[in-house]
Amino acid sequence: MPRSSWYLSLVRIGIALDYSGGFHEAVDRVVELEKVGIDVAVVAEAYSFDAVSQLGYLAAKTSRVELASGVVPIYVRTPSLLAMTAAGLDYVSDGRFRLGIGTSGPQVMEGFHGVAFDAPLGRTREIVEICRRVWRRERLQYDGKHYQIPLPADRGTGLGKALHLINHPVRERIPIMIAALGPKNVELTAEIAEGWQPVFYLPEKAHLVWGDALAAGAAKRDPALGPLDVMVHASLAIGDDVEDRLAWAKPNLALYIGGMGAKGRNFYHNLATRYGFGEVADRIQELYLSGRKREATDLVPDELVRGMSLVGPRGYVAERMAAFAESGVTTLLLNPLAADPGEAVRFVEEALKLRPA
Repeated sequence: MPRSSWYLSLVRIGIALDYSGGFHEAVDRVVELEKVGIDVAVVAEAYSFDAVSQLGYLAAKTSRVELASGVVPIYVRTPSLLAMTAAGLDYVSDGRFRLGIGTSGPQVMEGFHGVAFDAPLGRTREIVEICRRVWRRERLQYDGKHYQIPLPADRGTGLGKALHLINHPVRERIPIMIAALGPKNVELTAEIAEGWQPVFYLPEKAHLVWGDALAAGAAKRDPALGPLDVMVHASLAIGDDVEDRLAWAKPNLALYIGGMGAKGRNFYHNLATRYGFGEVADRIQELYLSGRKREATDLVPDELVRGMSLVGPRGYVAERMAAFAESGVTTLLLNPLAADPGEAVRFVEEALKLRPA
């Protein structure tokens, strides 16, 4: 995706928190990386501990780095609660929070939360509109297809009253990042959000998969939104003998391509197929769903992992970072494939030196 006026012009560097070594250790690493210059730290939620409590803790332990959710699902919190939560996190972080939202998928929403996975496009648009009204402290009255606030009298006690947020938010426009993969979701994101969080981003194929949708959304974008921040994850290992680290990233890919959804309803499998890996994606899914996870992991193509990663000698990593930037990426969330915390910090410090301007 060639750069245009609706992209930011500088690649920022961030970190996605990895709790495999423990939450407090991960926070300590963010504190150290803040000192060396990372721009943003992102906390995921999925079906782990909630992201909000962890972001609040991070806000207290840091002073400069931006904090973001990556992502909280839209179905399990009311739109007003999402807005209140974002305003609260922005308050305790002194205006450093970015609200990352997404739909997740039916497997998690219906299987873990027990709520219907329905109308993702319509709900996302309405939630964004409601959040921005709450942050502006408007008396909240919203008559949407999916959300009616106050609740109509025939659906409740009839005592609902239009209210506005008691507190004055630090900002009346907290940046919203939307995780989106499908063409219509991506188009909506480019139209209404400050940022986009695609998953498993392959720079050389991104334009073929998402270019038309991004252009269509950008054509309807309000200039007041500013440039679109394209925030993507990339595994990181810098050195002359780190090729074996690519295998460390394969289990997560196998989980998503093979196990995050049923056959015919797996967004990540669909993405791998659109990238041109449909045949092997089918086999990975078949193996994973039958419980043969190790075999599924072994089938994840090196080509796919390498293309989405920053793994190799310093010069090669610099070239790959430039490729991400040229494709339209404006924020790189790094996942160090490191043997210990010290090595992880060294990898990120080196990446900061290599970032394209």
